[in-house]
Amino acid sequence: MTELRQQACEACSADAPKVTAEQKAQLRKDIPDWEIVELDGEEQLRREFKFRNFVQAQEFTNKVADLAEAENHHPAILLEWGKTTVRWWTHKIGGLHKNDFVMAARTDQAYQDMQ
Repeated sequence: MTELRQQACEACSADAPKVTAEQKAQLRKDIPDWEIVELDGEEQLRREFKFRNFVQAQEFTNKVADLAEAENHHPAILLEWGKTTVRWWTHKIGGLHKNDFVMAARTDQAYQDMQ
């Protein structure tokens, strides 16, 4: 099977199904550093990335923004001195879709590429 980060994102509509508990468990194996949190009643993937300074954190933030724009799938990104926190979820369905796991894997790859 293709690595999660290499899989294509699917077009998503408001009636698209959220991932099941079984799918979540399987997909999380590929993104072990992400946690599932619930904010405003919606499950989201969240991870904090650490950097040596603000400039590196900003560079990473821009890379994630470029990944998001390329897929028209946009996360919440918090940029701080020495860290960036990213949250992925699918706004249209109010929770997690496979696309969020794909984008989390791509975010991990962007981080690895900077190390």
